[in-house]
Formats: sequence, structure tokens, C-alpha cells
Amino acid sequence: MLTIKCAACRRKLWKYLKKGHGEVLRCHKERITKTYETNEHDAKIWCLCGKPIGIDKGTYFSMVKGNFTYAGTKENKS
Repeated sequence: MLTIKCAACRRKLWKYLKKGHGEVLRCHKERITKTYETNEHDAKIWCLCGKPIGIDKGTYFSMVKGNFTYAGTKENKS
């Protein structure tokens, strides 16, 4: 389980179940287990500090590289 945070203000954004190793390039909506504080407008996800975190692509968020950090463990693909 990963905790996704804003890179600018370190505010928690959501908890995400990442499968496989590699970078977090997409966050699939069905794998987000808990949402903290975010704003959503213009098909983008914004932190409360004003940084864009991702772009809503329907079933997933395409993440903006460099505007978020994460900590936690990733699951192996099964």
C-alpha cells in the first residue's frame, strides 16, 4: 500500500494499492482505497496548495511526474 503525497506541501492525497514494481505513472481509481484532501476541476486533480497532481483519464489518473511523492510497499504481480 502506497501513500501518495504532494511534493510541494507533503499533504497526504490518497492511499493506493500498487501492483508490480516500477514508477507510479497511473493511479487506477479502483485501487485507491482512501482519499484525503484533493480538488478536482478541469479534468485535473489538484492538491489544496495549488499543485496539479494528475489528469483524469476516465478509469485512471495520469500522474504529473515530479508533483507527487509516495512511500510504502508495492505488491508483486500475481
